[in-house]
Amino acid sequence: MKLIIGLGNPGNKYNFTRHNTGFLALDFYFKVNNLSWHEKPRLGAIFGRSGDVIFIKPQDFYNDSGRAVKEYMRFYKIPNSDILVICDNFDLEFGKIRYRSTGVAGGNNGLKSIDSYLKTSEYPRIRVGTGNEELRRKMDDIDFVLSKFTPEEKAELPRILTEVGQKISEFIQT
Repeated sequence: MKLIIGLGNPGNKYNFTRHNTGFLALDFYFKVNNLSWHEKPRLGAIFGRSGDVIFIKPQDFYNDSGRAVKEYMRFYKIPNSDILVICDNFDLEFGKIRYRSTGVAGGNNGLKSIDSYLKTSEYPRIRVGTGNEELRRKMDDIDFVLSKFTPEEKAELPRILTEVGQKISEFIQT
């Protein structure tokens, strides 16, 4: 069994914000693969399932995502090597995708939360670049990660999310 986690913040006001890139990636993957989310959250997350793969969008807000991740891992007895976390990274150039089988949080509070709950950073992750130097010069980090994508960036999202979806499929098949 595998667990795929998209990080983001619950609520419509966060749709299409940089911090919701993980949610966007899973929603796009679900649309392309004709999957559907269960209406009611379970174990602190919106979830969906396809065969022996569970997908979740934690509902405790980005900075406390680890609670739901730990609950799903414990309930389904999923080892660290069989989870995949998808998150934004404003230090990466917009649209750049970086997969790592292990790593450090590197300032990402969602990953810090998961590390804290799991007592390790030894799990796979995909970081999706949301960097935009021009905008970052105009606002602090919190305002930046909660800002909406520009129209030009939004136009690029299908291409980027397709690539993330390919990475998800590759992970599932390993």
